[in-house]
Amino acid sequence: MASVGIFVGLVVVVTILSKSHADRNVYPSAGVLFVHVLEREHFKGEFPPYPKAGDSSNDPITFNTNLKGYPDRPGWLRYIQRTSHSDGVLYGSPTADHVGKPTIIEITAYNKRTFETARHNLVINIMSTEEFPLPYQAEFFIKNMNVEEMLASEVLGDFLGAVKNVWQPERLNAINITSALDRGGRVPLPINDLKEGVYVMVGADVAFSSCLREVETPQNQLRCSQEMEPVISCDKKFRAQFNIDWCKISLVDITKVVPVHSNRPDPGSGVLPDIGEYNPPSELLKSRDYFADFLITLAVPSAVALVLFIILGYSMCCRREGLIQLVHHSSIQKSSKELRSMSKNREISWPLSTLPVFHPVSGEVVPPIHPDNYETTSMPLMQTQTNLQNQIQIPQQQISGKWYS
Repeated sequence: MASVGIFVGLVVVVTILSKSHADRNVYPSAGVLFVHVLEREHFKGEFPPYPKAGDSSNDPITFNTNLKGYPDRPGWLRYIQRTSHSDGVLYGSPTADHVGKPTIIEITAYNKRTFETARHNLVINIMSTEEFPLPYQAEFFIKNMNVEEMLASEVLGDFLGAVKNVWQPERLNAINITSALDRGGRVPLPINDLKEGVYVMVGADVAFSSCLREVETPQNQLRCSQEMEPVISCDKKFRAQFNIDWCKISLVDITKVVPVHSNRPDPGSGVLPDIGEYNPPSELLKSRDYFADFLITLAVPSAVALVLFIILGYSMCCRREGLIQLVHHSSIQKSSKELRSMSKNREISWPLSTLPVFHPVSGEVVPPIHPDNYETTSMPLMQTQTNLQNQIQIPQQQISGKWYS
């Protein structure tokens, strides 16, 4: 079975089967997107058939990929599989540092129905070419695509075809594809078929077209700062299938990028120089006296606190303002205590707001005008109401519905 990566400019990655049925050899180029599909159909022959004929295609199969002898994959290689009923995809962009170093990826297929596993090896032989990387690189953010949808050869071919129409290069190829989740994006809500988004980087051999440069105009930069869509003349060539966020497009000319070289110190041999034997300090060292430190730590704060206490006492007890505050505070406490004792010794169930508590002349307490067994709910609010009750009678309603006095 062959695995083919679709790129404009006839950049093709071919998978060649080795003599061992479990090993595959692929030959990607450095600086070019590498895509390898882990097809479930290829691994189904490794597992026993399903009891019912025709149901073997429904086996849930998941894949685990890792560099041989290590628990994870190389840094440039990613893997994705949405569900156990879909194919897995290995993708990434190898660099020139990996040229000439065969990378063996162990692929373990796990059948969740039979709990059996099958293991194959994928040997990645990265080739070096003088044509790559291409000098002009543009990165697009497509909002209505997931990474596995974009990795499909038909969809990727359609996108590269649209880019070629607006760019018009002689050579064009996909460099890398990255999910928005790997760039810090959030998982979208499962409503309205929202997608997570994907970044696609492409390279070409000619300068960027005027259409791609339109996003750099001041008007579009202002619209992007206001979270509005910029006006791009060639957007209609993508809009039918790809919803591109033009505010996130990145245009890089690697011929003008100044390389940054970090000055690293030369590594040494790792052996410490010989400085002789270790001589520990002598045991005859004089002991230190901490009495002076104790006095400074305890006596000084205590003296400061004592001075502050004396100043506060003088202000409160020896000055007129302090004495007035003490007398005022004492009077408030005395009045509060008197009110509490009066509330405990009152003889009525609840106080009458219209009767004076003290006699206005003599200052004596006025006794209540009703006995303890008197019903307080019928107590008049004013003393004059007692006489009015004997003079005025409230009319009462008879059964017949007529009123009389």
